[in-house]
Amino acid sequence: MISTGDKIPSVTIKQVTSEGAPEVDPAALFAGKKVVMFSLTGAYTIPCSQKHLPGYVESLPALKAQGVDLVVCLAVNDPFVLKAWATEHGAIDKLVMLSDGDALFTKALGIERPIPGFGVRAHRGLFIIDDGVVTSVEIEAPGKLEVSGADVCLLKLK
Repeated sequence: MISTGDKIPSVTIKQVTSEGAPEVDPAALFAGKKVVMFSLTGAYTIPCSQKHLPGYVESLPALKAQGVDLVVCLAVNDPFVLKAWATEHGAIDKLVMLSDGDALFTKALGIERPIPGFGVRAHRGLFIIDDGVVTSVEIEAPGKLEVSGADVCLLKLK
């Protein structure tokens, strides 16, 4: 599993925007930037829809005030599902929505979680990244949302 001091791995996944889903390499995207990335079990899951994503959308101005260049949501979902979900929650084109449909980035980070009936998903987590290097990692226990929400992120950045 990725840990503090590690570089973000280079893979090709999709970045979902209102205009489409171009390919992107997170390592290149994060270079030279302060990044907050949170990973999800999946779009439309209850905790992620009720609190995780909405918390980051609401906290975006406060995160930017703390010097964050990009707030990134990572989900093992196809780009169509992720776009619909991000649009529904007002996150499209505000947060960077990374669609990791084949779990390539998730596996490279070492945060994959096989869930019976759902396939491979990502553990919920929070990653603070500075110029492509991880400075903080928090991984949730299964079924929990205690260490990776926007409220915790804001406290860590202070």
